[in-house]
Amino acid sequence: MSDNKSFEKSMQRLDEIVNLLEKNEQSLDETISLFEEGLKLAAVCDEKLKAFELKINELTKEE
Repeated sequence: MSDNKSFEKSMQRLDEIVNLLEKNEQSLDETISLFEEGLKLAAVCDEKLKAFELKINELTKEE
């Protein structure tokens, strides 16, 4: 997983992980791996959202 993924691709993968986890059809090891990947993606998305918010605040202050 790369931090360079677009926000949309990260969210899409996070949605896929949630759907897989909801089905509960994986082994415990795979479930843990998916959960870990999901936590990392959520953190990446959160950072990107904060950066977007900062940028929007900067842009609106300039006007």
